[in-house]
Amino acid sequence: MSEETRQSRPAPAASAAGAAHPSHRWRLPAMALLAAALGFGAWGLWRSFNGQDAPPPAPASAAAPTPRQMQAELEQLRQRVATLGRSDAISRQANRDLQSALAERDEEISGLRADVAFYERLVGATGQRRGLTVHTLKMQPQDGAPSAWHFTTTLTQNLNRGAVSAGRLSLALEGTRNGKLEKLAWTDLRQQADAPGVGYSFKYFQQVEGDVFVPAGLTPVRVTVRLTPQSGAAVEQSFTWADATRDAVAAPASAEAARPAGG
Repeated sequence: MSEETRQSRPAPAASAAGAAHPSHRWRLPAMALLAAALGFGAWGLWRSFNGQDAPPPAPASAAAPTPRQMQAELEQLRQRVATLGRSDAISRQANRDLQSALAERDEEISGLRADVAFYERLVGATGQRRGLTVHTLKMQPQDGAPSAWHFTTTLTQNLNRGAVSAGRLSLALEGTRNGKLEKLAWTDLRQQADAPGVGYSFKYFQQVEGDVFVPAGLTPVRVTVRLTPQSGAAVEQSFTWADATRDAVAAPASAEAARPAGG
C-alpha cells in the first residue's frame, strides 16, 4: 500500500465522527421533553386519584325530593294545620266562656250594688223617707204554660219606721188584641170572679209573689200594681211590659210614680 493510501484512510472516520455530532444535539432536548411529559402525566394522575380535579359534589338541598318525601311532608303540614285549627277552636271557646263568666260576674256585682244602694236608701239615716211603694216588678213566663206568668214584686216603706204595713196586692193589665185596647182586672188575670189579692205584711220591705194568666192573642203593654192597705188610701204604680219582663226591673224613671188610687 502506498504512503498516499495510508494517509488518506483516516479521512472517512473523521467524516463519520463529524456526522454523529449533530445527532447528539437533538436527542438531549427530546429526552428532556419526554421527561417533562411523563412528569406532567404522573402529576395529573396523582391529582385524579386524590380527587383534587373532581367537580364539587352537589349540595343536598339541590337534590329533587322523591314522591314519598313530598307525600310525607304534605302529611306533616296537614297534621300541623289540623293541630293549629283545633288549638284555635279551643282558644276561641275558652275566650267565649271567659267572656260569659265575666258578664255574669258583672251582672252579679251590679245586682249586689243595686241591693246595697236599695238597703242604704231604705234603712240609712240619710235615706229618703217614702211611704208604701212598689220598688220592683218582675214577670216571668211559666214553662209548659204559654198563658201563665209568675210575678214578683218588692214592696218598701220607711216613712213610719217600726210600723207594720199590711194589706193586699193585685195586678191589672193593659194590652191590644185585633187592633183594640183591652184592660184586664185582677179577677180576669186570675180567672176567678171573686179572687182576693195577695196579702202582704212588713216593716221595711217584702217580696210578694203570685201567678196570673194572660189570654192568648193579647199583646201586653202595661202592668199596674195596686196596693190596698188595711188603713189608708190605696196605692197604684205602673210599669211597661218591656220593663216588667226584664230579668231585674227597678221602678223606671218613666214609670208612673206611686200615687193614691183614684188620685
